[in-house]
Amino acid sequence: MTGAWGPVEALVVSQTEVCQDTYLMWLSSPSLARGATPGRFLMLLCGHALDPLLPRPMSYHRFRQVGEERQFAILYDVRGRGTAWLARRRSGDRLWAFGPLGRGFAIERGARHLLLVAGGLGIAPLIALAEEAVAQGRAVTLLYGARTEARLIPISLVPQEVEVVMATDDGTRGHHGPVTELVPRYLAWAHQVFACGPREMYQALAQAMRREGLRRPAQVLLEEHMACGTGICYGCAVPTRRGMRLVCRDGPRIALWDVV
Repeated sequence: MTGAWGPVEALVVSQTEVCQDTYLMWLSSPSLARGATPGRFLMLLCGHALDPLLPRPMSYHRFRQVGEERQFAILYDVRGRGTAWLARRRSGDRLWAFGPLGRGFAIERGARHLLLVAGGLGIAPLIALAEEAVAQGRAVTLLYGARTEARLIPISLVPQEVEVVMATDDGTRGHHGPVTELVPRYLAWAHQVFACGPREMYQALAQAMRREGLRRPAQVLLEEHMACGTGICYGCAVPTRRGMRLVCRDGPRIALWDVV
């Protein structure tokens, strides 16, 4: 079986460590690129002979056109055996994955000003969204936070048309404090908000909107441990205001106000 419901081959085009323990990998696979949009994900096997057994969910980070082929990139942190194995792959190596999966971001037709809020590796899917929005003539501001400067990806990897405002928990770059402390400055300007990061960041984002009295349409990506990525195992079920939802099938994009 191939495509979204079975693994297909992907060729590693390039791989670079872009900041501390964070890698950018470009991949070539027409099947995995077809239908992929910002906010959707794929399940990537990170090892040989089913070790580790379970694939890892990876957001589509960027897209590019090379001749007639659409290539895509993933951005990931080294966190365990699987991602450590992935970090050792080189150009010409072959991987196995299936996707695209899930529901991606949806920009409202009348939203001309987009506010993007990224916490840590949450920057991964927001770059593709920023590139899509810029290509459509929308204005984009990205609020990007991390624990320390060493964990921020280079600004050169962000579309130059995007206004970027950074924050670090230790004050080594940009605003000293959580990235959500920057949100009130931009809410009056924003027509729609998109965010990706830890669940605590979403709580802080909602609180910032409530304090300002500006409840903007907001979409977030949920992150949960996944075994199948297709809704079969029910391992990524989360409670929402609309009942239990599966992150892999009903998400990962969900309205902020459904989960806070």
